[in-house]
Amino acid sequence: MKKRIAFLLPALLTFSLVFAQQSSVVKPAPETGERFKIGMAGYTFAKFDLDKTLETLKSMDVHYLCIKDFHLPLKSTDEEIAAFQTKLKASGVTGYAVGPIYMNTTQEIDQAFEYARRVGVKLIIGVPKYELLPYVDQKVKEYDFRYAIHLHGPDIKTYPDAEDVWNHVKNLDPRIGMCLDIGHDTRNGKDPVADLKMYRSRVFDIHIKDVTGNNKEGHAIELGRGVIDFPAFVKMLRKVGYSGVCSLEYEKDMSDPFVGIAESIGYFRGVVAGTK
Repeated sequence: MKKRIAFLLPALLTFSLVFAQQSSVVKPAPETGERFKIGMAGYTFAKFDLDKTLETLKSMDVHYLCIKDFHLPLKSTDEEIAAFQTKLKASGVTGYAVGPIYMNTTQEIDQAFEYARRVGVKLIIGVPKYELLPYVDQKVKEYDFRYAIHLHGPDIKTYPDAEDVWNHVKNLDPRIGMCLDIGHDTRNGKDPVADLKMYRSRVFDIHIKDVTGNNKEGHAIELGRGVIDFPAFVKMLRKVGYSGVCSLEYEKDMSDPFVGIAESIGYFRGVVAGTK
């Protein structure tokens, strides 16, 4: 027995060192105690200005925002970007990514990468034409940014689900992946829990939402009232070690979304706390 322990000791020490090094890379988010964070997708506030957006995030104790260009236009000056960042900092909010940004030309891709650089983020949520993916591949190498393709379910022919994104990016630079929109993935007949597990190496961002059905007719609803299995999804987030942001993209009652946002954020936090 002593010989066996002595034999195993170096391996155990090595494992402990590696585990400690990996654990130190991503610290748990203070608001959840998880590797992943809770955020908001800027599109949720398409009908509201930045001040109302930040007021809502502060009231929800949410500290991460995916920046949309209606709050910070692509052609913003350096002074406008600085003023924008000052507002976010004063509200305790970090802009962690920009997008989704639709890109139909190489010029629009150039503009998006420069925009992200000037904003100070290294993650772009984008929707490029299929034929522009080789150019996106060049740009991620040039900028050392990650590029997450937003999938759109059955409403748009390009990138309807996680499988489609994977098939188009699997042979490209590993910094090109997906924003896994679990609502749209579900509406295209897919299982976002299984897709998170299968495509985890290319999932750089997640849009959380719930929908009423796993087909095109399924529509947005408050988290927990639809067909998505959130306890299973949260367990899979832990299993695959996802360390990005889970951003609520609330698309119901967009003229008056605030009660639904509160319910959805509260529900997601409850699931996180209740599935440990």
